[in-house]
Amino acid sequence: MGAYLIKRLLQLIPVLILASILIFVILHSIPGDPALVYAGPDATPETLAAVRADMGLDQPWPVQYLVWAEHIVRLDFGQSYTSKYPVGELISQRVPATLELALSAVLLEIVIGISFGLMAALYQRRWPDFVVSAYCAIVMSVPNFWLGILLIIFFALQLGWLPPGNRVEFLSNPGVAWKSLIMPAFTLALFASATVARFTRASMLEVLGEDYIRTARAKGLRERVVITSHALRNALIPVITIVGIQFGYMLGGAVVVESVFTWPGMGRLIMQGISSRDYTVVQGSLILFVAVFVLLNLIIDISYAFFDPRIRLGGKKAS
Repeated sequence: MGAYLIKRLLQLIPVLILASILIFVILHSIPGDPALVYAGPDATPETLAAVRADMGLDQPWPVQYLVWAEHIVRLDFGQSYTSKYPVGELISQRVPATLELALSAVLLEIVIGISFGLMAALYQRRWPDFVVSAYCAIVMSVPNFWLGILLIIFFALQLGWLPPGNRVEFLSNPGVAWKSLIMPAFTLALFASATVARFTRASMLEVLGEDYIRTARAKGLRERVVITSHALRNALIPVITIVGIQFGYMLGGAVVVESVFTWPGMGRLIMQGISSRDYTVVQGSLILFVAVFVLLNLIIDISYAFFDPRIRLGGKKAS
């Protein structure tokens, strides 16, 4: 187990290096000059050159990358071009909001997706299965931003049940906080829940056809025990991967949802950084998301051994 963890952690290093290079090259290839954004359109060439030198943008790309990578290794994300605040401080201010939204969405995704997928598998080719299939088809064709706007119009503007946007901290006002969280979390979770439902259904149908399920039923075990203790636990193994990937997507891909609901998370920070050509903010945020995503994949691999005792990390199987 220890050797496996060390091996996987070492494999993360080239992944992070390659990801950092891609992030740096893509961002610096975007048209626009951060120095011009900061100095203003009326800046003289001399002022613009001085601003570029102060930002380090007068150096060749390889030099700029190495300077940035050196700071990242020391967990120093640099300083924002526009606000002059440390990027690490800006990120730390936005991370709680994004984590709150992503964790709430994942919880909804798991509850809705696994419940619907289990129901569709247990009632295969009957009306619950058809309802779940229709739900998945409709949900996967609805864009997040469109669903978010519809929810705001109906529940906030028409009925007045929920606030249209912004975030309220739970410690300050729990009653308003959960209301402000419902719509963005549901909007973010809906598409993911359809994916989880489809994978859960397919996995459950495959497991229910296995010999050990027939053996458990032949022994006289109650159907509820067979489903929950034998079938569902093994069927969840591929679903774990989907949930982990979706959680990584929610952390880094909630830009649209956060913009629709004016949620002060990492997505809005990245959008603001891109619009102002604030390379340090965008680079620091993206490399953090990449690191979290690869660590999530490692955690998923480790969790396989818990859900399936036959799996032994390190390439060995239980005898």
